[in-house]
Amino acid sequence: MSDKFLRMSEVRRRVPLSRSQIYLLISRNEFPKPISLGSRAVGFLESEIDAWITARVAAFRQRESA
Repeated sequence: MSDKFLRMSEVRRRVPLSRSQIYLLISRNEFPKPISLGSRAVGFLESEIDAWITARVAAFRQRESA
């Protein structure tokens, strides 16, 4: 499986959270950590973002059915 890096703008299109909210979740270990791509650039692995979204949906469904 090939994976690709997503920049913050693409992550924010997929996850409707502000940049500051994403970094707050990262600091709480509740969101995938970015990977340094250079001195001023980071990227997120697409597979990790997709897994995070899937886990959030599953947790919501589980709470909803309980």
